[in-house]
Formats: sequence, structure tokens, C-alpha cells
Amino acid sequence: MNLGQAIAQSFEGKSSRWLILILVVGAIIFGSAAYQTGNILGALVGIQLVFDISAKILVLIIGLVVVLVLSIPSLRIVARLMGFLVVFMGLVFLTTAVFVAQNLSSQEILSGLIIPKIPYESGADLLVLGLIGTTVVPYNLFLGSGVSDKTHQLREMRLGLAVAIFLGGIISMAVLIVGTAIQGEFSFNALAGALTSQLGGWAVYLFGFGMFAAGFSSAITAPLASAITAQSLFGNQNPEKWQRNSTNFRLVWLFVLVVGLGFGMSDVKPVPAIILAQALNGLVLPFVSIFLVFVINNPQLMNKEGLNKRRNNIQMGIVVWITLNLGFFNVLKAVYKTIGLGVPSENYWWFVIGAVATLVSIIVWVRVYKMRQKLISV
Repeated sequence: MNLGQAIAQSFEGKSSRWLILILVVGAIIFGSAAYQTGNILGALVGIQLVFDISAKILVLIIGLVVVLVLSIPSLRIVARLMGFLVVFMGLVFLTTAVFVAQNLSSQEILSGLIIPKIPYESGADLLVLGLIGTTVVPYNLFLGSGVSDKTHQLREMRLGLAVAIFLGGIISMAVLIVGTAIQGEFSFNALAGALTSQLGGWAVYLFGFGMFAAGFSSAITAPLASAITAQSLFGNQNPEKWQRNSTNFRLVWLFVLVVGLGFGMSDVKPVPAIILAQALNGLVLPFVSIFLVFVINNPQLMNKEGLNKRRNNIQMGIVVWITLNLGFFNVLKAVYKTIGLGVPSENYWWFVIGAVATLVSIIVWVRVYKMRQKLISV
């Protein structure tokens, strides 16, 4: 079973089943729709750094190509295309980062790598949540389990994930190092100008094509992941209605794509839109992670041999707690701004939110303990 099927079976026969499934698929689809806006705008910015073409024409071309790719019957071909784009993007940013890093001391790089810290500047916590949301995109949990080759052994799949996540982390670090080329207020044009002054005119082309590859590959992934999530959650009862070429499947990915194209055509500023979309996915991450915790600790699904080990549960508990803290605080900031109260006092509210996150974590792990105890009693 993939993750969506496992979640659906976990709540089989319970009155809350449909509510849970709708909440999960809603969070993924709307999170992907928000993320798609950033994907389209990112690809758009990358091309416009290299070619002087109308934004609306570019958005329509990107949308048309995405539709053609998502209409390919074979997921294997789509996966290979996305893999090629990601490899290209990674090489671009790694190459650029190597040249930019020559202006940084090894001590600065090692300090940033090892010692975690959130700057005091306003909005820094939103950026941190956005980085988490874009590096560990929630829909990847459903996408990875939905397109995987079921002939592989679990050990092989874990190795593949470990390599992919490690390389993803390296690419993210490269992107951050490239970002240090600019001083002052950030914009993509300012970053391109800074790279040009430091490295030469070729850097703009490299950076622009890298941005396009990053945005376009994700513009394929987000709609596809949403459709696979809906298919996995609702497809068991009506498999024929959720085939890859079915109307339901296509409507889901088309909805996500159209939302992204709509914002892309509306002259939305790319940087705030991308940060907000990534932060929204950072909010979805703890929500989805909690359901993942329930699945991998469910004796009826995993059997005794497959249940999550205690050390893994401790690690995952830390991840969920941290993302809950960041998510709750940014929700609180949004509420404060909506009702005109400005920005909440960080020291006080971090304590309150930490307590709430701890309470939610305790409730989750008490439920996990009760589930695992059923296996022992049997």
C-alpha cells in the first residue's frame, strides 16, 4: 500500500473516516495549489533573466508543456524527465555555489552548517518554515509511495530515499550559498546582477536556467502528487474512476495547475508569493507527519516486524514537535496581522506555543502507545 491507502485503511469503519480523508486530501491539494504558484513564478523568473519575453506568454507556454507532460500515460517517463531536470538544476546551483563560496570563509560555512539559529529580523521565522516546506515538501510523502516500483525491496527503497534526501540537502545548501552573493534587499534581478559582478556574464545564464529547471520540475510534481494523493485515498472503493487517464484524476491535477497559472498571469510579486507558498507547505508538514506516525505504528498494517522502532519514533517526535512550533507561531502571526495587533511578542508566545505543541505531541504519542499495546495484548 502507498501512504494514502494506508491512511484510508487505518480509519476504515470509523465515523471520522471521511472527515479525515477530506482533511488530508484538502491539505495536500490546497498546499500543492499554493506551491504551484511559486513553481510557475520561479520558472517564469528564471526564463526572464535570460530572455526578454512577455510574462503572460511564458506562463501560457509553461502551462501547456506541463499539461502535455502530465498527459503522458507512463509515470516512469514522467519520473525520468523530472529526474533529468532536477539533476540539471543541482549541477547548476552546485557549480555557482562553488564559485560564490570562494568569497566566504570555511569557518562561516561550517558555522552555518552545524549551529542552527534564526535571525532576529522580522519574517525570519517565516523563511525558516518556508525552507522546511520546500525541502521536505509534504506531498512528496504521497508521491514517493505512489510512484515507487513495488518490485523493490524495502531496504532498496530506503537507500534510494536516503540518497535522494541527502542530495536534496546538498542542493539546498548550494542555493543558500548562492544567495549570499547579494547584499541588502533581495530580488532575483539583484541576485543576477551580483552574480554577474562577481563571476561574469555567464553566471546569469546559468542561474536563470537553474531557476527555470527548479520551477518547471516542481510545476510537474505538485499537480501529479495531488492527483496521486486523491487517488490513493479514494481509489480503493472505485478504482476505475481513479485510473491515471480517468476524469477524476485529471481534474485534480488540472485544478492545481490552473490555480498556479491564474496567479502567474495576475502579476503577483514572485518573492512574497514563493515564500508564502513554501510556508503554507511547512504548515501542512506536521499535519501530514502525524498521520504518518499513526500509520507506521499501526500493528494491523505493519505487523510486529514492521512497526517503527523506538529510536525512529523519538527522532520523528522531535521533527513533528519542531514543525508544530514553527507552524503554530506563523498561524498566530497571521491572526495578529489580520485583526490589526501587529506582531506578537516572540519570547512570550514561543513559550505558549511550545506548550501547545508539546500537548499535541503528547496526545499523538499516547494514541500511538495504545495502538502498540493492542499488539502486545493479542
